[in-house]
Amino acid sequence: MKGLWWTKILDFIAPRQCVVCGKRLVASERTLCTSCMLYLPRTTFQFTPDDNPMVQLFWHITPIRRAAALIYYEPHSEMAQIVYDLKYHDRPDIGEDIGRLMANDMQIARFFDGIDVLLPVPLSRKRMRQRGYNQSQCLAQGVSDITGIPLVTHAVSRKHFLQSQTRLNRQERQENVADMFQLDDDTPLKNKHVLLIDDVCTTGATLIALSDTICHIEGIRLSVLTFGFTKS
Repeated sequence: MKGLWWTKILDFIAPRQCVVCGKRLVASERTLCTSCMLYLPRTTFQFTPDDNPMVQLFWHITPIRRAAALIYYEPHSEMAQIVYDLKYHDRPDIGEDIGRLMANDMQIARFFDGIDVLLPVPLSRKRMRQRGYNQSQCLAQGVSDITGIPLVTHAVSRKHFLQSQTRLNRQERQENVADMFQLDDDTPLKNKHVLLIDDVCTTGATLIALSDTICHIEGIRLSVLTFGFTKS
């Protein structure tokens, strides 16, 4: 109750706005207003996690057991503003809020059954210095807040990108991220079912590269969860 009153006071001084529509948020709302929350273009992949358009990206390439995304992601759409603000407007709170939303939706389908640890896709040191935080780790933290599943953040590191992924086709993306991750400590991943977490899955190239880096660890099983999935 005290927290709610404090939020109301802060909202009076500096009103918070929905990151999608810009509407003023009420005290009980966090990142999205209720209307935008309801109209998120949800994929429902969590109900068929071993056979859906997202998990099919990994078939015969790398051993991903299940995969899901909360929404269909379309660049330059209103909903894309969520990811843009998270990554470029110093809003790590958006990631944690969306992570909690992802977890609540996925739990309905028992998507987290058997998952032992969460592994957010690492950022390079340069990007980390520029941004100040890892957006995928923010999402993972939100998921952990709801599920209680622990994060692993120091097992794998990322080397620098050759160039941005944004304007590359599928083959170019795979070439761009090849050998972009290195395994630093396999101990927290041994004999674990590891859930890889990222913001958006387009071709799956980044997640495939990360999976290839760790899939040979003893007893490891791999699954994937992202906020967005880009339709091909």
